[in-house]
Amino acid sequence: MAGLYFEEFEVGHVFKHELRRTVTEMDNMLFSNMTLNPQPLHIDFDFAKGTEFGKPLVNSIFTLGLMIGISVSDTTLGTTIGNLGMSETKFPKPVFHGDTIHVTTEVASKRASKSRPTQGIVNFIHRAYNQHDDLVAITSRAAMMKMKP
Repeated sequence: MAGLYFEEFEVGHVFKHELRRTVTEMDNMLFSNMTLNPQPLHIDFDFAKGTEFGKPLVNSIFTLGLMIGISVSDTTLGTTIGNLGMSETKFPKPVFHGDTIHVTTEVASKRASKSRPTQGIVNFIHRAYNQHDDLVAITSRAAMMKMKP
């Protein structure tokens, strides 16, 4: 697997993930429907026309998942034990159908686990940008990571 082990993360390192993704109307509709979110701001073009945006917004939870998902192949693929939590999640600008998202991940801190000697906790700051380099999402994420065998 391509993921890094706890010891391989360097505090302050910023990953500029090569993987990018254009968000489609189908992505937004499927995600909103699969999560039982009937918010018309996401799924009703006529309703959205009357908002300050004039068109549907992409579901922010989809944006959060996409942002973290884009980071996985460079960081945690096969070496993460699980997410411990996310905090300070913000969406400074909306995402619309047709926006292309790219992501950076900063290693904010890391420490060995006090209760699990073969594991450590890495704190990441994920940032997502649209095709205009506008920041559209940011979150801090703590992940329990495997140490090298």
